[in-house]
Amino acid sequence: MRLSASSNCNNPTGNASMSVQPARTPSPEPPILLREIVGTVAVLTLNRPAARNSLSEAMIGQLHASFNAIAEDKRIRAAVIAANGPAFSAGHDMKELTARRRDPDRGRAFFAEMMNACSAMMQAIVRLPKPVVAAVQGIATAAGCQLVASCDLAIASEAASFATPGVDIGLFCSTPMVALSRNVPRKQAMEMLLTGEPIPAARAREIGLVNRVVTAGTERGAAIALAEQVALKSAYTVKLGKEAFYRQAEMSLADAYRYAAEVMTENMMARDAEEGIGAFIEKRAPTWRDE
Repeated sequence: MRLSASSNCNNPTGNASMSVQPARTPSPEPPILLREIVGTVAVLTLNRPAARNSLSEAMIGQLHASFNAIAEDKRIRAAVIAANGPAFSAGHDMKELTARRRDPDRGRAFFAEMMNACSAMMQAIVRLPKPVVAAVQGIATAAGCQLVASCDLAIASEAASFATPGVDIGLFCSTPMVALSRNVPRKQAMEMLLTGEPIPAARAREIGLVNRVVTAGTERGAAIALAEQVALKSAYTVKLGKEAFYRQAEMSLADAYRYAAEVMTENMMARDAEEGIGAFIEKRAPTWRDE
């Protein structure tokens, strides 16, 4: 608090009058993850633009908690991950990680905790029973590229680019490699991992890392529109199909067909399949009950 004293000529006693100015309260830090509901779509926006939306311990925790909440909220039928600022995400927060090298174990325990926490968050996207669409407006590197690859669908601005540049700083992008190699052909994945060179949005579309490339500034709206399109489908059917897609991808051909046949049989017995097929035959719009 700052005090200022001044003489008062109208005061015969000569007492000084003091005006008190309250101390300025520091502005609260903005939330690092913004949450918004657009119709039936949850929009999560990374909001650390000054830090290039790096995935700090807090950011990873908030993303994971948000996915858990979305999974339980029946009003939400799809999700979009977007970002503020020039970068979608620069990956792990290297300053946060480097600061832990002063720990007695040189940071080993914290590094393991962070990599496992990030991996669990990425898997939460895959296991979420609702589709997740990335809206990429800028560069997505390392774990930021992993975040895009972990989403079910991705819309990229024509100004976006993608890279796994860990090799340039002596830290191979091993965890981003898991999601990347499950999205793009091996040779293309290895080229990105071994050279660290960024690829433009058009190339990312060619190799299957993103679904569509749109005019810069329209990627968020395009991602929401795509999410809304999927949200019109039966939530039960989407949940069943998304889970089956990722499970069968890890199986042999024979096992995948055996498993898929079981899923189709279960799906045929569902009320929404009965309604959907009936609506198709009767040439009318179906009424979903998500069961």
